[in-house]
Amino acid sequence: MSKKKLTAEQSAELLKVLKSRFEKNMNRHKDLKWEKIQAKLEASPEKIWSLNEMEETEGEPDVVDYDKKTDEYIFFDCSPESPKRRSLCYDYQAWEARKANKPESNAIDKASEMGIEILSEEQYRQLQELGKFDLKTSSWVKTPSNIREHGGAIFCDRRYNTVFMYHNGADSYYAARGFRGMLKV
Repeated sequence: MSKKKLTAEQSAELLKVLKSRFEKNMNRHKDLKWEKIQAKLEASPEKIWSLNEMEETEGEPDVVDYDKKTDEYIFFDCSPESPKRRSLCYDYQAWEARKANKPESNAIDKASEMGIEILSEEQYRQLQELGKFDLKTSSWVKTPSNIREHGGAIFCDRRYNTVFMYHNGADSYYAARGFRGMLKV
């Protein structure tokens, strides 16, 4: 069995979980049909593996959009709080620069290992239009190169019924800060 492929039983179980979440949250994907999404997923075992990685870290992935140009469904982590992939520096460069108390890993590499992308600030704000997320946690988001070149990185959260974008040193990490992922299928 390939490292990035689930067994038939694991795939079937995950598809049941995803279908149930899809049906419970129709406000996130009006006018989309689960059957079409499932057919796309079944044709892409590596995408099912990535969604399982999101699910295993309590990201609660769900369909949030459909790109007509590319014929792709877009999944985001939709867990109420940042998924259980926290206490991570922003990227490898920041992780490598830490002299003491290095965390386990970093958000960019962890996302890549999972076969997903970290949300951009725009995508994070799109997610927040669908509900209230990160009321107690925060999530790293893709950082523009001009900020990253100066050692910084950005993260977002929701407080006071408002979505905020902040900055921090890219080498910082906190137990309440993780990252949210995106996957196109």
